[in-house]
Amino acid sequence: MRSGYRAAAVALMLAMAAAVSGDDKKADEKPVSDEEFVIKAASGGGFEVESGKLAKDAAKSADVKKFAEKMVTDHEKANKELVEVAKKTGLGIPVKLLDHHQKMLETVKGGTGDGFDRAYMDTQVKAHEEAVALFANASKNVKNADLKAFAEKTLPTIKEHYEHAKKHAGGGSDK
Repeated sequence: MRSGYRAAAVALMLAMAAAVSGDDKKADEKPVSDEEFVIKAASGGGFEVESGKLAKDAAKSADVKKFAEKMVTDHEKANKELVEVAKKTGLGIPVKLLDHHQKMLETVKGGTGDGFDRAYMDTQVKAHEEAVALFANASKNVKNADLKAFAEKTLPTIKEHYEHAKKHAGGGSDK
């Protein structure tokens, strides 16, 4: 009989965990507003450029350096486009990174040697996972047609970055 109670308790805990996960997922799927998209995209893009500049100089792995150069080039271009679109829509661009992007940048700055490469690539996975979700959400939910077009156009590149970052997370390689 005791095992029956134990099984019921485990089932209840699993059901509660699933309910919490479902609520978290629903919160993540909340439609992003035009202003929220611009703020988050600008901060994420700023993080990419700043961390990429650090990695171009500090990374040990040639593959990580190459990836960092691509991040700087691609995100500087996207950031410039975002500024133009935001100005057309009357939305401002933040001048500093959001707190979580600043913390990720500090993580990258704190790495040395192989630890630097690992810290950089691990933050790239996290940042691009967040960016893919943001840009996918914006492509469906922002109201301004120019912002929506920007999100749709940029999303495939961000997905490509994400896949590359995942492949080389944990320090990268020269393979």
